[in-house]
Amino acid sequence: MVLPKLPIGLQDFRKIRENGFKYVDKTRYIYQLCQNPGAFFLSRPRRFGKSLTVSTLQELHLGSRELFEGLWIEDKWDWSRKHPVVRLSLEDLDFEKDGLTVALGRELDNITSAHGLNPIEGGINFKFHHLLTSLAHHSGRRVVVLIDDCDAAITHYLNTDIKAAQATRELLMAFYVVLKELDAHLELVLLTGENNFLKAGIFSGFNNLQDTSLHPAYATMLGYTQQELEENFAQEIEVAAEQNKLSREALLDKIRYWYNGYRFHINAEKVYNPVSVNLFFNTGEFENYWFATGTPTFLINLLKQHGLYDFKLTEQSQIEFDSFDLEDLRPYGLLYQTGYLTMVGRDEYGIYQLGYPNYEVENSMLAYLLEAFGGVPKGSGLVVALRLEKAFENDDLEQVMRILQGVFSGIPYPLHDAKAPERFFHAAIHLLFSYMGLRMRSEPCTSEGRADVAVETSQRVYILEFKLDQSAEVALEQIRQKRYHQAFWNLGKPVIAVGVQLSSKTRNIEAWKAETVADSL
Repeated sequence: MVLPKLPIGLQDFRKIRENGFKYVDKTRYIYQLCQNPGAFFLSRPRRFGKSLTVSTLQELHLGSRELFEGLWIEDKWDWSRKHPVVRLSLEDLDFEKDGLTVALGRELDNITSAHGLNPIEGGINFKFHHLLTSLAHHSGRRVVVLIDDCDAAITHYLNTDIKAAQATRELLMAFYVVLKELDAHLELVLLTGENNFLKAGIFSGFNNLQDTSLHPAYATMLGYTQQELEENFAQEIEVAAEQNKLSREALLDKIRYWYNGYRFHINAEKVYNPVSVNLFFNTGEFENYWFATGTPTFLINLLKQHGLYDFKLTEQSQIEFDSFDLEDLRPYGLLYQTGYLTMVGRDEYGIYQLGYPNYEVENSMLAYLLEAFGGVPKGSGLVVALRLEKAFENDDLEQVMRILQGVFSGIPYPLHDAKAPERFFHAAIHLLFSYMGLRMRSEPCTSEGRADVAVETSQRVYILEFKLDQSAEVALEQIRQKRYHQAFWNLGKPVIAVGVQLSSKTRNIEAWKAETVADSL
């Protein structure tokens, strides 16, 4: 079976269409966006199709009808409706070498020349103003402005220099105001980004900008819905099912588990990341594709700074989604906007539940967090986790403790949190247990309080209580006194209480003690 070419690494609409690559038709959304000309902002995680959307809008307004043959929009668009297009990607600028002002000015000169106009001397705002007004004057039509990755320079500096990020924000704030000033000369403005900077001040002077990031009408504009996956990849699904020795339905369930789950409005359908889907069908193998396209170094450092590591189901208010302040970074908002968490539910008070979108993201994120909090290299985490799982299943607590001691002994000293060492130990153990895939409850609620960790295996339940610089017996006595075991009797399995003594001096496990919890306690 000869399969259609997959657009791996391609973000150019013309190249995809002219060369016969697979294109999932999203032109219905683009048509809808263009029915109300104005200025729009769209935030989505990296590698989610933002650049392809920008490229599609560019070709549409240039009147490239041949590229839209057979697509939804072909017989609905007024092809005499042509406009000059200014397209700019901040991520493509070489601002690290010469600074954003020089790089942006150089790019504006290049765009001006490409339109047959003469570049002028002056600042970037003056150059931008000149470009847009000259294009409108010479063409007699309003201009379409498409700015991709409008926050790229700021997010770049977040990793290294917060002052540079702040200075970049001020520069872009003044730059984007030009778009408001020239509103009468503009047909459509679309800015895309990975993070929502509307509340950060970057668009404070551009107050006619409409944020579509959480708009229900555009929630599935980027990414693939389940229907789009099954309709557009029918041949690939057949081949992959045979390759993986699975039925069609079993394969679809596994693909859904690995790659589906992103939601950009609470009532919207979940979508797949296009990168993961295309790379999976290219190889037929289940791997962490999207996560591998970028390392969340800044986010991991921020989470470590805040002591955050458990994201199974976390509750957050609406403000976390649409605010971003360089002086007060909100970890959960960043995690949602960058695709590491997604909407799972919302209660009657408007409080959202956030969780990992799928197995790919959860598995990869746990590996990074385990390295950050536990010092376990990403490539070694799975090996350690499997050894730990086997030890628990074999009821070999001696081996469990040896493995944990080995993990702690390998942690570099700077990773230890001197202000909250017990939290550090708990984070490392929680992440290791989560990563190994056991049904684990970290700090499970009981009527008498909270146990540190509960691990359920096929045969037993282990309740682990950790005490810093206190004996293992003290930890065991807390389990007895607080009756933590009672929350697990309904499972019909023996419950083993394990008290563990941690040492702030040796930064490791000093002693441990275990007993089967009696029903009479």
